[in-house]
Amino acid sequence: MNPDASFGSRTFAGMARGAALMGVLLCAGCGFRLAGSGPLPTALAHPYLELKDPYTDFSREFERQLSGAGAKLQSARDGASATIEVTKDLVKQTTLAVSANNIPTLYELTYSVTFAVHGGAKELMAPQTINVSKDYSFEENALLAKEHEADILRAQMARDLVAIAMHRLANLK
Repeated sequence: MNPDASFGSRTFAGMARGAALMGVLLCAGCGFRLAGSGPLPTALAHPYLELKDPYTDFSREFERQLSGAGAKLQSARDGASATIEVTKDLVKQTTLAVSANNIPTLYELTYSVTFAVHGGAKELMAPQTINVSKDYSFEENALLAKEHEADILRAQMARDLVAIAMHRLANLK
């Protein structure tokens, strides 16, 4: 084994680690944060989350993201710093195209959510409606795969809606 080759690879690895560390320090020093990782306002430190349906993709992801952002979710409205009320959590499927045999070949999924924030008797955020839509094709001979694709799209749309909602909550005054 050539001792110079071993030394060179260790030097390169050390330089790469040093450059990565320098990049992290520079990003941290300038205030860089990952998208959606903004701190929640103090009014949302101990919120009560009132959900239309706690078992939807949006509801589960919203609870997870709020907890991950440092909110201590309350089990009752009493004693909560604010109430986040989700009044609409709806997935709608629309047929966009059909074949010559009148079989759907293209669908659009639309996920709509409406939420508002109240702090005591005061409205902190007026009702906000967010919509996300995605198209997907349909093939009758791949029914299970297409149903699975629709489930994946719905889950992704729920994550997108939660990211938008979290961004709006982080900007709450």
